[in-house]
Amino acid sequence: MIFLNVSQITKRANEQSILNNISFRQNQFQRLVVAGETGSGKSSLLKVIAGLLQPDSGQVVWRGEHVKGPADNLVPGHPQIAYLSQQFELSKFLRVEQVLEYANHISDKEAAAIFSVCRIDQLLQRKTDQLSGGERQRIAIARLLIENPSLLLLDEPFTNLDMVLKGILKKVIDDIGKKLKITCIMVSHDPADTLAWADEIIVLKDGNVVQQGPPKSIYHDPINEYVAGLFGSYNILTAAQQKLLGRKAAKEDILVRPERFRVYRKKVRNRFQVEEIKFYGNQYELKLSYRQWKVWVATTHDKFKLGDRVEISLIRS
Repeated sequence: MIFLNVSQITKRANEQSILNNISFRQNQFQRLVVAGETGSGKSSLLKVIAGLLQPDSGQVVWRGEHVKGPADNLVPGHPQIAYLSQQFELSKFLRVEQVLEYANHISDKEAAAIFSVCRIDQLLQRKTDQLSGGERQRIAIARLLIENPSLLLLDEPFTNLDMVLKGILKKVIDDIGKKLKITCIMVSHDPADTLAWADEIIVLKDGNVVQQGPPKSIYHDPINEYVAGLFGSYNILTAAQQKLLGRKAAKEDILVRPERFRVYRKKVRNRFQVEEIKFYGNQYELKLSYRQWKVWVATTHDKFKLGDRVEISLIRS
């Protein structure tokens, strides 16, 4: 049985299409990411899946059961599907343990395991107005998890978190799947947050699915510039430029990531000049020029300087 089946979901508001015939399936424990620019329909899709937003047509089926929208349900939402919005709130002036106690649907032992996974054991005696943004986020997730869901929907969970807090939350989300055996769908706009975590990525634009596949395919073989731009730097190589680099039978433009190039010095000929250098910690990106052609290439070597003459080639994928 398919764990989650989203079929032909359509939603309009104010004569605008928010979601247009969205369909996909998710297996249990499969880590799914929904990516796209602001306004592409990501949050609306999560709310439809959670039963919090009524679609105009189509249906969401969880483990063979139809997920009802607000128009068909007295209390909006599905008890087995938890949704963490970007604007989550915690009750003010209460201790953390009180906030969690009111929501608890499981045994103390199971709750303790969730608190450990969410890294909040040491926060239980604090009041909610004494917490950092990252601590509040982890407590909000714990509050959802102790309601015992099977599917957790996370809407931009890393927004406004610094690198340290983001790193902690990434470990928490990873452990939710591995240790608590809860299936997750995450919305995020940052490729660093999604590529390493996801098993499958769905890319939305203007309410439409433009590409779906495993992270490696989405990153290295984007269907268009929109998808390419969501996940990092890229170059467009014309057929003529591909032939210049030794690629035979080139017939159309291709999208190429900077790391798909090898950059080196050649005794016979060095056509490209280094115009700009950017340092990203684990690599450098060099902006090279040859006549009117500008291209970005990545390298781990620090031997290249502005004005150097170099040669490049394409690395076979």
